Amino acid sequence: MENQTEMITKQQKPSLFGMFTSPGEQFERIKLSPKIWVPLFIVSILYAIGMTFMALSMDASTLIEQGVPEDQVDLVLGITKVTVAITGILTPIIGVLISSAIHLIITKIASSPVTFKQLFSMNTHIMVIGAIGVILNTAIRYAIGGNPEIYVTSLAGVLNQEKTGILSSFEIFSIWTMIVTAIGLHKTAQLSKGLAWTIAIVFFLIGIGFALIGSLLQGAQVL
Repeated sequence: MENQTEMITKQQKPSLFGMFTSPGEQFERIKLSPKIWVPLFIVSILYAIGMTFMALSMDASTLIEQGVPEDQVDLVLGITKVTVAITGILTPIIGVLISSAIHLIITKIASSPVTFKQLFSMNTHIMVIGAIGVILNTAIRYAIGGNPEIYVTSLAGVLNQEKTGILSSFEIFSIWTMIVTAIGLHKTAQLSKGLAWTIAIVFFLIGIGFALIGSLLQGAQVL
């Protein structure tokens, strides 16, 4: 019976949007039949759409506040919009590659039988959560205005802050990603729940650390 269930699961491909409804089941499918290229292409397109909304939401006043001279703002704005849109395509590829490599090192230390392909597929599927978050938040910002770098689903957005900082890291889709990552490391990488949650939380805290450093550097530039 167990072998029959495994064969049925293996025949079913993991679903990107199944990550929202049944992530545990998708991770079991990824463990048996990891898929990379089509999910990565879809996630890249979704990120590109979200970052395009962000680029369209940018205006000259935001750059002027950041110290860009008024006589150069139009040129810088045009370059920034193109750069942001292109970044949307590269972000998931680079992000998945780095996170999978780090996860592989950790899992091998923990004697997990997981492969790089399984981890790459797992992280690609997880990234669809962030992609939908980017589209939702940037589309809302495009419609209502405000700083496109401040997600409305973050604490900074709830408190109506206009500058990025540590509160921007406490965001629904980021926390959701952390939770699903812990499930994935347990199901796909076959790590213990305690270790899987520890890794996911540490990654989340590192993200907050980078946000804090960025906020401090931005404040230093203003001064």
